[in-house]
Amino acid sequence: KLAAYAGLAPVPHDSGNRRGTLRRPQRYHRGLRKVFYMAALNSSQRDGPSREFYQRKRREKRSHVHALIALARRLVDVVWALIRDTREWAAEPAYSASGRSAS
Repeated sequence: KLAAYAGLAPVPHDSGNRRGTLRRPQRYHRGLRKVFYMAALNSSQRDGPSREFYQRKRREKRSHVHALIALARRLVDVVWALIRDTREWAAEPAYSASGRSAS
């Protein structure tokens, strides 16, 4: 729901015989979408998993804007998971010697 509120989750745009068409919703929080878009733009220019994700989308022949929107959606999912699990951001997951997560 956070992605839908930010306008980053596609919604159906079906009419008559046309089915399966998705588009950006008409009603969404433009400021929140801009925040996630700018975060995606910034993180796509820095080394790390976000840059790798962006470059993978570009190798899949997606345009610059579509790759950034995909990265912004991914960032929304990460933020939502942190909120849902009441966790704080850690750049690398903590692993113990047995290979399992320390949390």
